Amino acid sequence: MMHRKGTRQGKSGIIAVLFFFIAAGFYFVNEKYQIFGQQNSEALVPVLSVNDGDTVSVRINKKQEKVRLVGIDAPELAQAPWGEAAQKHLDALLHAAGRKVRLEYDVEKRDQYGRILAYLWTDDGRFVNLLMIQDGYAMLYTFPPNVKYENELRSAQTSAREGKRGIWSEEGLKEKPRDYRKAHPRE
Repeated sequence: MMHRKGTRQGKSGIIAVLFFFIAAGFYFVNEKYQIFGQQNSEALVPVLSVNDGDTVSVRINKKQEKVRLVGIDAPELAQAPWGEAAQKHLDALLHAAGRKVRLEYDVEKRDQYGRILAYLWTDDGRFVNLLMIQDGYAMLYTFPPNVKYENELRSAQTSAREGKRGIWSEEGLKEKPRDYRKAHPRE
């Protein structure tokens, strides 16, 4: 009899350990990909500042977080005059909405710099990432697996290009932001 009871306890211990590892695995996967819980959006959060044309700082749960707008690349601030123009345009889009936004995540929630990766929606339902491209202040910039709105953003870029708006105008941007960053790496 004791042998059987010991076997049951041994099996229970193994099951408990396996359960622990499975639960831990789900936790870490969820932290990276936000599979459970608020995977697609947060409540409206206040915008604290507009850092440049594709990055803002917001307050989430009493903590300041940087948010990189997914799917777009705006001119760097040093790419005069378009970097500052993109920053001002993003600020105007957010200010008009009362400076509160809803974040929508794609597959990966954070980038290599620890910034939150998100699509921004104003409290009145305007898609900020798309507007930045559509108005000619940013260009399409996607990285799989975060490609949820790639088709919509590509269409907005085609419209901006054909309409010669902003960076696509005759006096437009001379160097893609990505190429500018390669030529001028941060120290």
